[in-house]
Amino acid sequence: MEPFIVSARKYRPQTFRDVVGQQTITDTLENAIAHNHLAQALLFCGPRGVGKTTCARILAKKINEDGTEREDEDFAFNIFELDAASNNSVDDIRSLIDQVRIPPQVGKYKVYIIDEVHMLSQSAFNAFLKTLEEPPKHAIFILATTEKHKIIPTILSRCQIFDFKRITVKDAAEYLKYIAEQQGVEAEDDALHIIAQKADGAMRDALSIFDRVVSFSGKELTRKAVTENLNVLDYDTFFETTDLILENRIPELLLLFNKTLSLGFDGHHFITGLTSHFRDLMVCRQPETHILLEVGEGAKTKYQEQSKKVSNEFLIKAIDISNEGDLKYKASKNQRLLVELTLMKLASLSFPAEKKKDDFIVPVTYYRQRDYEKVKKYSITEQVPLAQVAEKKEPFGKKLDTVTTSEPKPLAQPIALKNMPKRVSGLSLSSLKAKREHEAVKNPELIEVNLPQHLFSEQEMQKHWNDYVKKLEQQGKKILASNLQTDVPRLTNDTIIWLEFPNGTMKKEVEREQGPLLHYLKEKLQNHAIELKISVNEENAKKYAFTPEEKYQKLKEKNPAIELLRKEFDLDF
Repeated sequence: MEPFIVSARKYRPQTFRDVVGQQTITDTLENAIAHNHLAQALLFCGPRGVGKTTCARILAKKINEDGTEREDEDFAFNIFELDAASNNSVDDIRSLIDQVRIPPQVGKYKVYIIDEVHMLSQSAFNAFLKTLEEPPKHAIFILATTEKHKIIPTILSRCQIFDFKRITVKDAAEYLKYIAEQQGVEAEDDALHIIAQKADGAMRDALSIFDRVVSFSGKELTRKAVTENLNVLDYDTFFETTDLILENRIPELLLLFNKTLSLGFDGHHFITGLTSHFRDLMVCRQPETHILLEVGEGAKTKYQEQSKKVSNEFLIKAIDISNEGDLKYKASKNQRLLVELTLMKLASLSFPAEKKKDDFIVPVTYYRQRDYEKVKKYSITEQVPLAQVAEKKEPFGKKLDTVTTSEPKPLAQPIALKNMPKRVSGLSLSSLKAKREHEAVKNPELIEVNLPQHLFSEQEMQKHWNDYVKKLEQQGKKILASNLQTDVPRLTNDTIIWLEFPNGTMKKEVEREQGPLLHYLKEKLQNHAIELKISVNEENAKKYAFTPEEKYQKLKEKNPAIELLRKEFDLDF
């Protein structure tokens, strides 16, 4: 029985063309070798498993080939590898420097590959500086590292730097397909894409996962077998979750999440996977961005079908909500509740909107009848609605006998009241505007036809004025009653009542409440042409500013006992 060799070693690239996902770097190295422009110190940096050490070995073989060697020649005597993770002292570097002085016995160059070079100590770096800057002509140094930022600048400045990129899911999946064909394994595209995604850009990790899954499932590599073996959530879980969200089925969503947890998956893994799923749906909505979807052909078809069911607005809100749940997950004390709340928010995004106020239907006859009753209330004879009076254009004061009156005819269809005012804060300027508009609708202007205009004297007006003030005091409206008593009302031009206040504040208070006052006076004096004129004279305010002595005299008039109190305690002002 032959020993098993892992795929990462068995299928390690032997030429630059076999290297996956690093075409720019391999082309540069080939051209440098062909044109004899190769530097003597190279730094290969990048994430793990992307081909740094492999490219270093291929380069070491390539520069020593002269066409006479065997096909399987590996130039082992010309390649020296040093693991800096375990050989990071000054003595190790000095031993290396001593070996550099000896020219190669076979081939043209000696290649020194120092892996994980960032693990060297500070003193080892310093001991290596001179040799790295001026090496012998037969020596080439290739440094490999995953953490370039840990290398001191003096080393970086002496090297030609090559940055290896992460291997894309597409490239990794294609190479895995090639490996599967070499081993006679029938693999689904979706299964290979899941392995490539799980490898997270590292080809060595992808090959290790591939070996593990093949050992589990045999010669048939299915998506289900991969998801079970790798303990990852299948695409179908997120497709089902999204369908339940779109159908607002919150109970089924919670049960599905509970089932996911019972299978051993973490809630954080679920919410991050759902966020990525919404992102992939967004990518599928535009043909130009399909290349950003790193899934197999079968899964891509499902994504395109489901993306037609959702809108961009829904996806943006869904990504925002699920991403917020992802950010809060680690800090949450009840992580399961956080995910469940996130799912409920997502399911509520597509709820049908509730009926708004502007959709409320009110028959227009209601408003016509209401206005008709108000006009009729203040008329002596039978009154007509505002619209009918305007239509007949009858002059003011003409007898109503010449006007044909009739009840308002109801409309056959009710009219929807659109653009009804929204709620506003009672402390904002918009609230005052909304109040005025509301009052305008609530108390529409009425045209008074044939209303009485009896003459009255100033004494009669003042008598009813004082009666109204007493009525206000009985109702508890002390401030308004006090304002109306500030000045004695005077009659001008038979129907105009004139008041003079010491400040604008009092004027505004009275003007705001003048409606009921005028209605009261018109009814009592039988004259509906009465108007109220208010002016401000700030000089009159002086008579309301009392000195302490004057205030004391006023108090003593109301209660003489206060003088005894002052004398008893010998009080002064």
